[in-house]
Amino acid sequence: MSILDYDWGLIWDNRDALLGGLWTAASVAIVGLLISLVFGLLLAVLRSGPKPVAWIALAYINIFRGVPALVSVIWVYFGLALLLGVRFTVFQAGVIALSLLYSAFFAEIFRSALQAVPPGHTEAGWALGMRTVQIFFSVTLPQAVKIALPNIGSMFIGMVKDTSTFTVIGLLEVVRVTQNLVATTFQPFVLYTAAAIIYVLAAFAIDLIFRLIEGAYVRPPLGFIGRWLRSRQQREIARVVERLRTASPLTVPMSAVK
Repeated sequence: MSILDYDWGLIWDNRDALLGGLWTAASVAIVGLLISLVFGLLLAVLRSGPKPVAWIALAYINIFRGVPALVSVIWVYFGLALLLGVRFTVFQAGVIALSLLYSAFFAEIFRSALQAVPPGHTEAGWALGMRTVQIFFSVTLPQAVKIALPNIGSMFIGMVKDTSTFTVIGLLEVVRVTQNLVATTFQPFVLYTAAAIIYVLAAFAIDLIFRLIEGAYVRPPLGFIGRWLRSRQQREIARVVERLRTASPLTVPMSAVK
């Protein structure tokens, strides 16, 4: 049987179902990404804190970096339901499972990015009279995010692919939709090939989006966004100059010295 003998028209006929599964997978991954970034940054800060807190953060990171996505979603969907008496939807369970796993990965990404920022920038902020929290959010964190962006994009691709394991709880993402179609059409080769192509194209699209974000972050774009970024930068420079003027010692006229 030749490869051309398969019914490849099934891909086009079921495009709405397959794209709907992709949208479900992307939705779970996007919400999980936002939550993971926040908790990952928090874990990275705690990881560099005092020893008792740093040990707890390190234990969390090492545990959840070693847990498979399939096990994590089963723990959340079935285990927490029995333990806490809370019944999560498949969407909620998928988001929680991804957040638990990837916050550990993002913690290490943010930790290495924060350590890559030159300490002289923090010292310069102190010299200008800035508070530690202000230095972190205005000086250190923006530079760390720029360093971490490529790795964040790679992790997001992994999050989208890991949603394929959530078929075990019935999440209607790409693989689950493909399984349902295979059960009625008996064309696994065609439909799983379509699923693979969808994931590959999604990976290319995500990579392109993060490259554009990284380029805009490093080189502010033209147009309205560029003008807004430049005006904001000019205001920041003006504030720093004004702070330097007020912090400089006043010169006393020689006639006043007796």
